[in-house]
Amino acid sequence: MRVSIRVRPGASREYVGGTYGDGAIVVRVCAPAVDGRATEAALKAVASAFGVRRGDVRLVSGATARDKVVEIAGDEEELARRAARLREG
Repeated sequence: MRVSIRVRPGASREYVGGTYGDGAIVVRVCAPAVDGRATEAALKAVASAFGVRRGDVRLVSGATARDKVVEIAGDEEELARRAARLREG
């Protein structure tokens, strides 16, 4: 399943939830946007929020941008349910 995310680096705490723009899930991470640290932290946070291993989350596009697309491996129905809950905030 592919999901659009909006990364907000430098947050006081990590949190996945809410929407930005056309439905991208907001991912707040503590890591700064330096040397890919925020991207890696965002991928870990997404994996945790969706209940999958980090290796099941792959960056598709947006390596250096705040807006990214990730692909999550797993049960499509369960992932869709979790995505809907995360979008609610």
